[in-house]
Amino acid sequence: MRTRKTSSSTSTNALADLFNATYDILLYDLTSTYFECDVPDNENDPRKFGYSRDRRPDCVQVIIALVVTPEGLPLAYEMLPGNTSDKSTLATMMALLQQRYGSARRVWVMDRGIPTEKTLEQMRVSNPPIHYLVGTPKASLGRFEAQLSERPWVEVRGALRVKSLARENETYIYTESPERVNKERSMRRRALKAHWKRLGELASLKRPIARDEMLVRLGKAQEKAGKLATSLVAVEVTPEGKLVYQLNKPKLREARRREGRYLLS
Repeated sequence: MRTRKTSSSTSTNALADLFNATYDILLYDLTSTYFECDVPDNENDPRKFGYSRDRRPDCVQVIIALVVTPEGLPLAYEMLPGNTSDKSTLATMMALLQQRYGSARRVWVMDRGIPTEKTLEQMRVSNPPIHYLVGTPKASLGRFEAQLSERPWVEVRGALRVKSLARENETYIYTESPERVNKERSMRRRALKAHWKRLGELASLKRPIARDEMLVRLGKAQEKAGKLATSLVAVEVTPEGKLVYQLNKPKLREARRREGRYLLS
């Protein structure tokens, strides 16, 4: 979110002023649709291979970029070649909205995988200013977590609460939702419980197996469990093929602390 570098109290007031003012809120996202067909011979055909959100890398696809209002009303869309990078689309969509609807005070809301830092910088220095609300990489939360922990929560709506922190001409917004906490905690517990059970089965095999075979079975178990559950358990396979595992308690405490919380900029 674009802001001047200010004190923390001024930053909070500026944030409130921003959302109390009249702004056009634009929700921007991308999706794809794939085709079970032969690969087109025409090089200008937009159906191409690319990153598949549908987990069908064997199929050609097209990308659909869509801008909607908070009520879900579409304002603009573009169909793009299937090999289009998400990060290359934002500038085009901003220009399309500018051409179609003219200048206005807008706030673009999007996932962190869409804008590049170069595009965000262009938005910060634009005239009129273009505001944005975008997720940050997890590393950013690690950078500011200690400073954010010293700040009070502010109730925004219902059970949603936030903290704000102004740094380097950027306002970072830390959010927490009890509903998301409960949902993510439940998902983590189910995944970890299933993964722990599978590791127990592998560790107590009645018939000894070679180390390479154990590594293959472990790899399949970790792939099924997912990245989060896998990161919460320290696993070792001995030269004899024996599997040894234990809970990574510091990592679990960190996961619990961050469940249902997001850092936006």
